[in-house]
Amino acid sequence: MTLPSGHPQPKCPRHVAIIMDGNGRWAEARGLPRSAGHKAGIDALRRAVRAASAAGVEVLSLYSFSTENWRRPKAEVAFLLSLLRRFIRQDVADLHAEGVRIRVIGARDDLEPSLVRLLAEAEQLTKANTGLTLVIAFNYGSQQELARAARKLAEQVAAGTLAPQDIDMARLGAALDTSDLPMVDLLIRTGGEQRISNFLLWQCAYAEFVFLNLFWPDFDAAAFDKALADFAGRDRRFGGLKARSA
Repeated sequence: MTLPSGHPQPKCPRHVAIIMDGNGRWAEARGLPRSAGHKAGIDALRRAVRAASAAGVEVLSLYSFSTENWRRPKAEVAFLLSLLRRFIRQDVADLHAEGVRIRVIGARDDLEPSLVRLLAEAEQLTKANTGLTLVIAFNYGSQQELARAARKLAEQVAAGTLAPQDIDMARLGAALDTSDLPMVDLLIRTGGEQRISNFLLWQCAYAEFVFLNLFWPDFDAAAFDKALADFAGRDRRFGGLKARSA
């Protein structure tokens, strides 16, 4: 059944996270430079945002650049950073007009000041929007995020403003970059790999996983709808048992 744009599908996940994998392999399979794959991946990103918004998803989190990605060749890193800058400059106005709220998670301390300002401006411009929340995970690693949260709580304990016995799951969750967002319901990974690569480890505690055997530049609304249909067919018990019918 095809639903009108903007209406949630049955059992639609509130929070969808995507690991956008396979840009380089998509390009290599076509005899193109890896940069061509990354550029094509931006078009897939736009399709994913439109598909999520049309389906009624509340939050879409995209793994755009991990803390480990700095290990790639300098030329490729520079190109990826230029794509991010270009996306923000060219797309934020349209996203803002469509009511999309942009959030950026990840460490910013060691980023170029001009890039930090650009990310902050995108967040500031769209912060009052009430449509889809688009979370861009940039310079992000989940283990690093958890370490930052633990350090923050430890500093509060050292300052005497927090008692160690008061640290619980809720307190730790509130110290994460995603403290105001719902937990991930559905994690999609393209590219054929079946791992989560240090992405939203805490937030994916009870997420359903869908691994797609297609490269990210080939991702479209049909692939998104297929993942949502897969999710809708899952029996989510969150560690409990399904209630027996009388």
